[in-house]
Amino acid sequence: MEFNKQVQDLLSEALAAQPTLFLVDMHIDAASHIRVVLDGDTGVTLEQCMQVSRHIEHNLDREEHDFSLEVGSAGAAAPLTIPRQYKKHVGRILKIITNSDEELKGTLTAIDDQSIALQWKAREPKPVGKGKHTVTKDAKVSYTEIKKATVQIQFNK
Repeated sequence: MEFNKQVQDLLSEALAAQPTLFLVDMHIDAASHIRVVLDGDTGVTLEQCMQVSRHIEHNLDREEHDFSLEVGSAGAAAPLTIPRQYKKHVGRILKIITNSDEELKGTLTAIDDQSIALQWKAREPKPVGKGKHTVTKDAKVSYTEIKKATVQIQFNK
């Protein structure tokens, strides 16, 4: 069996045993360095990464193929790359860059299979008279329109 296919099959088995985990990215370079990035519906623990790593490593033959393996989680500041990642971030502030380079920053209020919904407050001129007032803005953004999405980390004082 081809090495890459064997690694993919072993990774699929490991993830099937832990249904709250999902694959964000996997890359195998020419030097057989395997890099796996995971995320989870409720986060990823070190123990879960170790279980996936062990399942892959213990089922590959080092006599047959020399490889290195790195299994980790998508970091807190890493961009969201697949729709399943958005679910656990409802209620948090996201910064979105669209394909047309428009920047949106707001609270993720809802998700579905095709898009996300953001809400934020903005200061705009009053319709009548001088001055500005605060308005609530909403936007629905399709996953296909998102170039980059990141969760904005906030620290409470």
